[in-house]
Amino acid sequence: MARTLRRVVTYLILLVVFLLLFFIALGVVTVRRSFPQTSGELMLPGLDAPVDVYRDAYGIPHIYARTLHDLFMAQGYVHAQDRFWQMDFWRHIGSGRLAEMFGKSQVNTDKFLRTLGWTQAAQQEWQQASPTMRLALQAYADGVNAYLAQHKGSAISLEYAVLKLLNPGYAPEPWTPVHTLTWAHVMAWDLGGNLDTEIERAILLRALGPDRLADLFPPYPQDHPVIVPDFRPAAHARPLYDLLTASPDLVYGLRALAAQVRQIDALTGKVGPGLGSNNWVIAGSRTATHMPILANDPHLAIQMPSIWYEVGLHCVEKTPDCPLEVTGVSFAGVPGVVIGHNDRIAWGFTNVGPDVQDLYIEKINPDNPLQYEVNGTWVDMEVREETIRVAGGASIPLRVRITRHGPIISDTFRALKDFDRRAGVELPAHYAIALRWTGLHPIRTLESLLGLNLAQNWDDFRRAATLFDAPAQNMVYADVDGNIGYQMPGLVPIRKQGDGTLPVPGWTDDYEWAGFIPFEQLPYTFNPKRGYVVTANNAVVDERYPYLLSKEWAYGYRAQRIVEMIERAPGPITLKYVQKMQGDNKVLIAEDLVPLIMALPLQDARLQRARDLFEGWDYQMHMDSPAAALFAVFWKHLLAATFHDDLPKDFWPGGGSRWFEVVRRLVHEPNSPWWDDRKTPEKEDQDAILRRALAAAVDELENTQGKDPAKWRWGDLHTATFRNQTLGRSGVAPIEALFNRGPFRTSGGSNIVNATGWNPTKGYEVRSLPSMRMIVDLGDLSRSLSIHTTGQSGHAYHPHYIDMADLWRTIRYHPMLWDRKQVEENAREHLRMVP
Repeated sequence: MARTLRRVVTYLILLVVFLLLFFIALGVVTVRRSFPQTSGELMLPGLDAPVDVYRDAYGIPHIYARTLHDLFMAQGYVHAQDRFWQMDFWRHIGSGRLAEMFGKSQVNTDKFLRTLGWTQAAQQEWQQASPTMRLALQAYADGVNAYLAQHKGSAISLEYAVLKLLNPGYAPEPWTPVHTLTWAHVMAWDLGGNLDTEIERAILLRALGPDRLADLFPPYPQDHPVIVPDFRPAAHARPLYDLLTASPDLVYGLRALAAQVRQIDALTGKVGPGLGSNNWVIAGSRTATHMPILANDPHLAIQMPSIWYEVGLHCVEKTPDCPLEVTGVSFAGVPGVVIGHNDRIAWGFTNVGPDVQDLYIEKINPDNPLQYEVNGTWVDMEVREETIRVAGGASIPLRVRITRHGPIISDTFRALKDFDRRAGVELPAHYAIALRWTGLHPIRTLESLLGLNLAQNWDDFRRAATLFDAPAQNMVYADVDGNIGYQMPGLVPIRKQGDGTLPVPGWTDDYEWAGFIPFEQLPYTFNPKRGYVVTANNAVVDERYPYLLSKEWAYGYRAQRIVEMIERAPGPITLKYVQKMQGDNKVLIAEDLVPLIMALPLQDARLQRARDLFEGWDYQMHMDSPAAALFAVFWKHLLAATFHDDLPKDFWPGGGSRWFEVVRRLVHEPNSPWWDDRKTPEKEDQDAILRRALAAAVDELENTQGKDPAKWRWGDLHTATFRNQTLGRSGVAPIEALFNRGPFRTSGGSNIVNATGWNPTKGYEVRSLPSMRMIVDLGDLSRSLSIHTTGQSGHAYHPHYIDMADLWRTIRYHPMLWDRKQVEENAREHLRMVP
């Protein structure tokens, strides 16, 4: 009997082991099934001639073809090999069709995105595209579709195996040029508007009044850099304070709008005003090589996989019919290179952030909701009927109402017409909110990028820039002839009146746009005498410029530090020094706050011991720094102690550069009402709040990292976790574990050159970051350097899924391979595509 029992137990154990091994093997097979072919020969119907694809140690492909058609077709195929799930998700954002993939939870999101009408704009762009652009888009789509024809389900990506459990009927549709074109509108949304701060101003105005509101939106600091400071004076109109101060109905509606906008921002990767980017170009007069160096690190939301995909595109023989020779970073889903260099020029981007969005309050006809007032007359709206298909549910109809200013976006949030409270000023009894924005119309941005890929000199570069409609960018330039330059492109409206900071009446012509700033009057500079151009989302121009670009620049802290490092370089600037610049962790607001902390009278020995960490601190937010940990936690508690009692929770300080400037101004007013905590009977001053914040910071760090201040570490708090934008945020731990990676300890912080941004209201985790870093040596292009955040592959468990993260977080790089000999010598894999 005992022998039989042992035998049964043994068999059960063997069965369990067998099943475990079977499911492990099945999992390995399923995971590896989507890994692409990167070596050998592959048939690609539609090619004109064979194409060679060399991949280096990081999986970065360099594609060599004899025609532009073949280059872009091969790029589409390669993008689909590594990133199709990401491409599929992005196109569903752009077209407002997320519910088709993820079910009813995305219906409200789709309603908003459909209201914006990006697909309709993209369809017009396709009809208006130049022959070369049409060739690129169609060839690219053909390459993507060739890959889809050869792969189905989990053979495309592991995510489709998981999605099948949630949405069994889903299968990716063919790729079209319109899918590519919608992506430009998604990026324009991320980078091109002030809708969120326009709403914030309107809501806070009623709570605070114009004077206290001005404290929270200070002017750009006079002691911080301006990119192109030599333009003529501008006149600014008075904001519409009277209208909004007495409008509780409107403010109530805007709260609902703000909540929905935050949801869309989270979906598209927009992380708010704290987001930024750096680029700079240094002339040969300041470099060790006597040739320009161009650096760029765009700051975007943290995500998995990286938003960037590195690629080289090379015509085997450069001819008028095949003139492309370029390398850099691309977007999966878009042909060409977005940021990089060709054989003659290099370019980089940071966001300008001009005010190109306005909210209009429209009077609605109480007897006909499809009419609105224009100069005393009821006018019919344009109406677009849509159908939202829902996975696992019934389709939902959507009616989009469109005024002369743009779509009525309040329809997709909360019905303002049902409010029964009335304002104390002359406001319509029935009204809605329409959005006017340059990104709602056909834009030529992808056409511009193609032009940049092909540009050979400054004139070509500027011609390409004329097409860069949205989102407006600070474009830095350098070439192999030793020139450097800067151009701001973009459609920026000229307003009849108003400054774009608050919603305006739409029922008259008083606040209309009177055209756009002519391209030739947009700021630019070529070979400036100072020998460099620095942009970090700071003010492009000063008050002498005759047009209004924005009143909401980043406040210049990163730009100030970059200029400081260039001006104080210990000698001729080298690539190694530029790497040090990109990894700089100095937090400038500490220069204002730490002396105040050191001067505080303290009776508590525990606080004194912690404060001693600041003795001799260089203000660098290194991951292993105890002082950096204390300062960051102090900053979080300082913002809370100073502002949380005065502001609605949705608008508590997020720690962006505006709050650096607000606090920098406030430290010179030790008895300002802002220091007083309205929740206590006594009246606090600056010292009381500083002491409270320090004590709270020490309490928190002792609870989380122990009693010994010398053992506190900023990197233990400030970590980066790369989350898949879709299934990685599912809330199902096993699924998230498949696709997410991290946490990784990091240095840096918000408003620092190494801009690993965090939000004090949400913890210390990295929320935005330098999404890639690039340094181009115009003296020898083959010595250029690059890195991005995760890796080339979008396939979980692929060797190139997360192999760049450690290099990225420690400010290390890989070479940007350039000439064919260098590419072939460093190739780990060679794929030959044949017709």
